[in-house]
Amino acid sequence: METFVNENLPAKYFVGQAVTEAAPDHSTLTAYRERLKKNGKWEIFKSMLQDLIKIAIEKGIQFGSIQIVDSVHSVANVNVQKDEQRQKKKKGPRDPDAGWGAKHKRKVRSPDGKEEEQTEYFFGYKAHTSMNAATNLITSLEVTSGKVYDGDHFCNLVDQDLEQGIPVEIYTADKGYDDGDNHYYLESKGLHSAIRLKRTRTEKKDKNKQIWLDLRASEPYKQGLKERYKIERKFGEGKQNHGLGRCRYLGLMGFAVQAFFTVFVLNVKRMVKLLTGTGFKTQSATT
Repeated sequence: METFVNENLPAKYFVGQAVTEAAPDHSTLTAYRERLKKNGKWEIFKSMLQDLIKIAIEKGIQFGSIQIVDSVHSVANVNVQKDEQRQKKKKGPRDPDAGWGAKHKRKVRSPDGKEEEQTEYFFGYKAHTSMNAATNLITSLEVTSGKVYDGDHFCNLVDQDLEQGIPVEIYTADKGYDDGDNHYYLESKGLHSAIRLKRTRTEKKDKNKQIWLDLRASEPYKQGLKERYKIERKFGEGKQNHGLGRCRYLGLMGFAVQAFFTVFVLNVKRMVKLLTGTGFKTQSATT
């Protein structure tokens, strides 16, 4: 970043420097990051994200009525096998804030040829996000250990979205968020639920399942589920282009710095495209 600003006039203009003025030393960014970690207050990250969304609204970016909620995992900066040996020697874990979580389930063949469902696990953290389906901008974010249940953070993300005045009407999410409290919370806020229903709700043999059958047949439910795939594409961009798949630092605050700043970058790139109608292209210092 230091080299890029020193060698590119548009970059100097953007950061408010004179042509002959040198960029701050690159260690300034490191010191800034460490101050954020030491401060330990989540509100500063959330307020920065909300400021970015406010800028998008002021610039005329039109937000849609559907929000997509999901979490993305990041593997801790820990060699698990070595860490286990370390703890056997009565030493503390390398990253005590990280935890084991379920990544996904997949179909595998057993040695006798039978197809089985296998759960894949990871050791690290989760970033719980809410993204607007129309703009592909992430509007709210919370970070936790990997062992945390996704559904517990759904209502907090909804509250953060509503505080920002986003014109949301429908919330969609995968089956991991299919909790009665989450459906009820949306109803209490006058919002439609498009949280994908588990089969146990719609296939159970009692009269109480009718409410879930009606929800599944509703237009808002169908509309929301059609948009849910977009957040996986955003997670893919964060992991493949910006290293979100693995933690750069130790501890929950370290992951918070990485997750929030990754989201800032993803949002700014998307805002440029929405406002100019062109893709975002990076330019190396050598070109």
